Amino acid sequence: MLAELGRVTDEPGRLTRTFLSPAMQRANALVGGWMAEAGLRVRVDSIGNLIGRLEANAAPAKTLLLGSHLDTVRDAGKFDGALGVLLPIMVLAELRRRGVKLPFAVEVLGFSEEEGVRFASAYLGSEGYTGRLQPGTLNLRDAKGVSVGDALRKFNGGKFSPPKSAHAGRDLLGYIEVHIEQGPVLGKENLAVGVVSAIAGQSRFKLTWTGRAGHAGTTPMPLRRDALAGAAEFVLAVEKLARGKSGLVATIGELSVSPGAANVIPGEVGHTLEVRHARDPVRHSALVRLGRLAAQIASRRGLQVNWRRTQEHAAVACSPVLTAALDHSVRTAQGRSLALVSGAGHDAVVLSRLTSSAMLFVRCRDGLSHHPREQVAPADLAVALEVIKDFLLRLAAAPSP
Repeated sequence: MLAELGRVTDEPGRLTRTFLSPAMQRANALVGGWMAEAGLRVRVDSIGNLIGRLEANAAPAKTLLLGSHLDTVRDAGKFDGALGVLLPIMVLAELRRRGVKLPFAVEVLGFSEEEGVRFASAYLGSEGYTGRLQPGTLNLRDAKGVSVGDALRKFNGGKFSPPKSAHAGRDLLGYIEVHIEQGPVLGKENLAVGVVSAIAGQSRFKLTWTGRAGHAGTTPMPLRRDALAGAAEFVLAVEKLARGKSGLVATIGELSVSPGAANVIPGEVGHTLEVRHARDPVRHSALVRLGRLAAQIASRRGLQVNWRRTQEHAAVACSPVLTAALDHSVRTAQGRSLALVSGAGHDAVVLSRLTSSAMLFVRCRDGLSHHPREQVAPADLAVALEVIKDFLLRLAAAPSP
């Protein structure tokens, strides 16, 4: 299933699926078919999220959410996100074959956007599902000038408004997300899976540096207001700051230069900035320092710099109750458990604002992720399947889930 889904792409020769793209819609159709075969009732919401629901054996009952995202980065591997959608489908299909009836409903979620590739703002799928999609987000534009709102209106036949939450928090048991570790710890410890204790907070911005374009051959160096030179100085300052603080990571992953000609001094440069740390005060302090550095660089070089926040998520502590339950199932499956802090963001960040959330990490080869050679061993997949199956059965057997 992972291999077949990994061939659904917008770019021949490499795996790329972005928000509401043709490949994303083909992925929803493919995975939706597997959901239906497992006995789930399938729908796609107004944000493009794929939702498969299995009703409880008796009403009224609360709902347990399991899932992850179906979009990818550019030139991606086939496990990131997809594993957390397909694995619950496999578990529910196995329970169905065994005739197991659950006393709670289950929704398997394939979120339409988590990576932030198309609009440089992540979690559009889970924000829509939880009723947290902000009106201002609809104004963000992709590289072709299409706004989030434009894309959603087209997807919904011409009309769209941010939806309300799919559930009230009181109606939910929680949210469980299975994801590859995207790091080397489980490999170092020789463990197939581990339980996540917390997710690092992150801030994302779009910065625009404005100088003055001019002829590259006739404008003396002292008279230049080169936007790219100022942005380049800032890029190196960001790297230096992050290297000097344990646990802090900062990345400038996208940059555009205008006018973009070999013989023209760059008059405007736009780039992203993302800063993460497991402790919010450390992240906030770093952002204050970076703001001052940018202002100093701009002043010295005769430039203007504008910051626009596109994403802000506080650090998230996973649910102690759900984490303990997952930990119990991990110990049953592999004899030993390990607590991990996630430096990467996940849909659990957004879902944690609606309901209790927990995560299971699965070992990936060499800790490699966001890369075509991303790989998980079949034996580790088998352990993860057993953990989630055991978790569901224990939850079903509890006197009051």
